[in-house]
Amino acid sequence: MGASQAKQWFVQDVLPLEPMLMHFLHQNWRNKSDLEDIRQEVYALVLAAAETAIPERPKAFVLATARNLLINRVHRERVVTIDSVADLDALGAVADIPGPDRTVIARDSLRRLYAALEDLPPRCREAIVLRRIEGLSRKDIATRMGISEKTVAAHITTGIAVLADLFFNDASEPKP
Repeated sequence: MGASQAKQWFVQDVLPLEPMLMHFLHQNWRNKSDLEDIRQEVYALVLAAAETAIPERPKAFVLATARNLLINRVHRERVVTIDSVADLDALGAVADIPGPDRTVIARDSLRRLYAALEDLPPRCREAIVLRRIEGLSRKDIATRMGISEKTVAAHITTGIAVLADLFFNDASEPKP
């Protein structure tokens, strides 16, 4: 397989998949500033592989390459060398134990959140708790609550807006 054939295949079959690839990367990678670099890395890997043999299913190949690249990046990020841990110990770095001031602030924030949740309409509160605390999908919430996914989305949007308003507008205004 020649490099020119691989490049032609890449331009014809892979580049049109860019919107799908970027959507996939956007959905599966938390640091959005890395997305363009990851896309380029996927392209380099796909083109290099195509110079050996052109894949029969370009869409599946591109997505599998992207998925494997993301998995490898996650593994690399989780690796902590023994030397870096030793250096932190030498500096007297403390583990992730918050100080008393941060504990008080966190407890106060939790109390405010609980009170704000209690002030939400019941269906709105239920949708927010199921989505943001229990981590259910909109579809699962809709099934559990016996409503449409569109209604779930409306409850969540309304609830988040009310909570944001309570947390961010009340903090700067003095209470009567």
